[in-house]
Amino acid sequence: MRIKEVVSGLLSVVLIGAGVALIGSFFLGTGSTATNQGDPAGFNVPDLGPPGDAPEATGGPEDKTLTVTIPDMARVKDAKVPDAAGDDEEALRNNAAIHLKGTGFPWQEEANVYLAGHRLGYPATASFLAFYDLGKLEKGDEVFVTDADGRRYTYRVTREFVVDPTDLSVTEPVEGKNVLTLQTCTLPDYSRRLIVRAELVDVAQEA
Repeated sequence: MRIKEVVSGLLSVVLIGAGVALIGSFFLGTGSTATNQGDPAGFNVPDLGPPGDAPEATGGPEDKTLTVTIPDMARVKDAKVPDAAGDDEEALRNNAAIHLKGTGFPWQEEANVYLAGHRLGYPATASFLAFYDLGKLEKGDEVFVTDADGRRYTYRVTREFVVDPTDLSVTEPVEGKNVLTLQTCTLPDYSRRLIVRAELVDVAQEA
C-alpha cells in the first residue's frame, strides 16, 4: 500500500511539472514557430497569386499602412497593419494583422478591406493572441480603421461565418457596399477560416 502511495505521489509531481513547463513555454517562449502549429504557412491566409499580380492600390495616401482599433477585442488597439502578401510570415509575425495585398482599401468605392491576423501567433511579438477573441464580435460592434492621412473609417459588424481555406470569394468586393473582412483560424484545429464581416457606416477626419 505504501509503495502504491509513493508511486502515485511521484506520478502526480511529474504531471504537474510537465503542465507547468508547457504553460511556461507557451507564455514565455520565443520559439521560431507559431504556437498554433509547426507550419506557419498553414495559417491559411488566401493566396491571391504572386505580389506582382496584385492590382495597384489606387487613390488614398501614399503610405498604405492602416491603423486598426477594435474596442471589443482585447489586443487590437491602435494596431499598425501593413499591406502584405498572405505568405509574408515576417509581416504576420510582427504585426497584429496584415492588410491582404490585392484587396481593397477604405477610401475606394465597393472595397473589400481584408485583414488577417493570427489566432495564437508567436509569443513576445505583436501577433501573439492578436485575433484570439475575434469570435466574440457581435452584430453591431464597431471597428475603427485609420489611414496614413488621418481619415477614420467606422465599420459596423454585420455577420460572422466560417469558410474553407480554398474559398477566395471572401476576398472579393461586395456590390454596392464598402466592407471590412476580418479573418483568423478556427479552433481547435485551425483547419478553416473564421470570417467577421463589417460595413462602412462613417468617415471622418481625425483632429
